[in-house]
Amino acid sequence: MIFANPTYLYLALLLIPLTGWYIWKQRKSQASMQISSSDAFCGPAANSFNVYLRHLPFVLRMAAIAVLSIVLARPQSTDNWQNKSTEGIDIMMAIDVSTSMLAEDLKPNRLEAAKDVAAAFISGRTSDNIGLVVFSGESFTQCPLTTDHSVLINLFGDIKCGMINDGTAIGLGLANAVSRIKDSQAVSKIIILLTDGSNNMGEIAPITAADIARTFGVRVYTIGVGTKGMAPYPFQTAFGIQYQNVPVDIDEDMLKQIAAITGGQYFRAVDNAHLKSIYAEIDQLEKTRINVQEYSKKQEEYLNLALLVFGLLLLEILLRNLLLRNIP
Repeated sequence: MIFANPTYLYLALLLIPLTGWYIWKQRKSQASMQISSSDAFCGPAANSFNVYLRHLPFVLRMAAIAVLSIVLARPQSTDNWQNKSTEGIDIMMAIDVSTSMLAEDLKPNRLEAAKDVAAAFISGRTSDNIGLVVFSGESFTQCPLTTDHSVLINLFGDIKCGMINDGTAIGLGLANAVSRIKDSQAVSKIIILLTDGSNNMGEIAPITAADIARTFGVRVYTIGVGTKGMAPYPFQTAFGIQYQNVPVDIDEDMLKQIAAITGGQYFRAVDNAHLKSIYAEIDQLEKTRINVQEYSKKQEEYLNLALLVFGLLLLEILLRNLLLRNIP
């Protein structure tokens, strides 16, 4: 048992002057009167039960003050121990939002599947700073590094294909993510880059961006998302949406090279199950790369004591006003 505010325990010292004041008051309150004879008081007098209880309200009040000082000191239990990964991982997620991510080889499509799995991954990394960069023909930061994961997940819901110029600027997206994480003081800095295509736009080559990431100690995990061969793609026509199989073109060699340069890994997600397993593997990899420490989980223990204070004061009030009521 420890106390969050141990200074309040000194309030218990008030019991000393209060007790002295009570004793002095009792001695001063003894009444006297003159009578003609004291014969009637010579025999043994039977004290009533109330005589023995007359000091109980004061005892209850003193006990309430003593317990209240403990409540204010906020007692906490520390015997609940658990293992937890050390804090210190910063993660930037770089997600491709080009229109090719509308292909439906993953359900309901590549982008929505990527958003759902990424949101579940974020929810499991409660102590990490996580941010989001999106890219297609351009790149911008959807959310900087934050521990407010509920806000980040809500911002995931806002990303969609066509929100910026179309294309696939993998190098620009990676460089943007590096710029957001490079100054981090975290133990481990990683980028998860997800794309379904080949670099065809942007002023920065992907390999150049990977070299920059390595310079700043950033590890990059690359994910190529899309089935092998052909994938159904929805085309808007005058007669509504028509589906046509289009070739899946992922530059796996380039993604593997980015991962190798930065000390990360490359993964290929051909369906929803593969994508989930990839994020699960990244989650485990990053937990094993850092130290594990044991810490004490503190639990507040003042509630029952606060109820005890209330009970003691209530009992004192009842005794004073019912059983031990003074007659004027």
